[in-house]
Amino acid sequence: MTAPAWFAAFAVATIGAVIRIANLGSPNSEIFDEVHYVGDANDMLTRGVEWDVIGNGPAYVVHPPLGKWMIAAGIKAFGYDSFGWRIGAAVIGVATILMITRVAHRLFGSLVLGCAAGLLMAFDGMHFVLSRSALLDIFLMFFVLAAFGALVLDRDQRRERWARFVADGGDPGASGPASRPAFAVPWWRLASAALLGCATGVKWSALAFLPALLILVMWWEIGVRRRHGARRPVLDAFLDELLWLVVCFAIVVVVYLATWSGWFLTDTGYYRHWLRDRGLSEPFFFGDLRNLIEYHHAALQFHLQLDDAHPFASPAWTWLVLGRSLPFYIDRSVPCGATDCIAEIVLLGTPLLWWSFLPALLLTAWFGVARRDWRAGAILVMSAFALVPWFFFSTRTMFYFYALPAEPFLILAVVFTLGMLASSPRGMPQDFARLQTGTVIAGAFVILVVLNFAFFFPIYSGESIPTLDWAKRMWLGNRWA
Repeated sequence: MTAPAWFAAFAVATIGAVIRIANLGSPNSEIFDEVHYVGDANDMLTRGVEWDVIGNGPAYVVHPPLGKWMIAAGIKAFGYDSFGWRIGAAVIGVATILMITRVAHRLFGSLVLGCAAGLLMAFDGMHFVLSRSALLDIFLMFFVLAAFGALVLDRDQRRERWARFVADGGDPGASGPASRPAFAVPWWRLASAALLGCATGVKWSALAFLPALLILVMWWEIGVRRRHGARRPVLDAFLDELLWLVVCFAIVVVVYLATWSGWFLTDTGYYRHWLRDRGLSEPFFFGDLRNLIEYHHAALQFHLQLDDAHPFASPAWTWLVLGRSLPFYIDRSVPCGATDCIAEIVLLGTPLLWWSFLPALLLTAWFGVARRDWRAGAILVMSAFALVPWFFFSTRTMFYFYALPAEPFLILAVVFTLGMLASSPRGMPQDFARLQTGTVIAGAFVILVVLNFAFFFPIYSGESIPTLDWAKRMWLGNRWA
């Protein structure tokens, strides 16, 4: 990546940083689920594990520790106040803007499209709100996007090795070791596994991406062998990569267990001595694992039985159409210069952007098939595994912010579609009129998203405004109010 490209990526991230960190400590109180995670994070700083102050004992929590450790890092650095417990989310939110700019540039080979992806994320309402809230989902999205980015780098690296092998006289059509490049450790793939382990250490829902990444690895490995004329591309890819896939799975498990270090290194965690408390033998290490498994079993039962009615719950089918918003904070006592004021933070994606996701997915599928473009397949696979599994939990209580890990790939679908509108099919000369028209459309779309975000900014940031102005932003009436 050249210096100008890095400069552009950091410029986009800086824009996102300015609007996210400005007035980050307001409101100066816990909002929405911060009431759970902030206290847990502070407990982990002082005790190594979550603690139930009322019961004066270990707290029963149902999410892994890593996201709370990342919140705790901000508290450690800046103090136990609203800025301190939110700065970790803000930093990671900005990092995801930089990352998607980089990933999109790598995927599409276009700095313009890379910056468009970064700007769309920077000016998305849901990303903005969750970047300014001490919840877990921004950390989950960060690690999932990073795992995907590392896998894209692995794909590029593997293709370069095959190209060098053929250029040096190698014969992929031969049999045995002579038909493939020399042994090399797929470091980026191993990094992707480690990052997925970190994502799982934030929330278990990250496991939905494990089969997605597995599909991409095998698809790309089969494709590179087929491209270079391997005799048995499918079988060879399976035999060559099976051991590495096993290693990757082991890395996911080891990294995930490492996120529980506080629980392992103390004696006060929930179910820390479940076996001993029942008069059973608790052998070193294996007894600890058995206790942790029992803890996981209890947490799994909680997740499977979570079906309580909630006024702001939203099933998966509503997410892309913004069928239900989620209020994080509301205060009617802050003056605004009118007789009736309201200050509210609403979790709501920038409408123009989110309502473009469904058509973008359809067009991505269309262009992907018509132009046989691997990038479309990668985007669709990641989007599908981010969203479709939630449709199988129709009775579970779900919320709109569960869609956040899908957002990077939905944005990539939008940017891919904009790129296809501006480019000619592969093998045909570039139509400069089409390029100019597509560029204008892409630029206009990004500008409209920014303006749409600006219109909704008061209800993303908790600014006190007249209730009449607030009502003008409730486009879907009671579904948003």
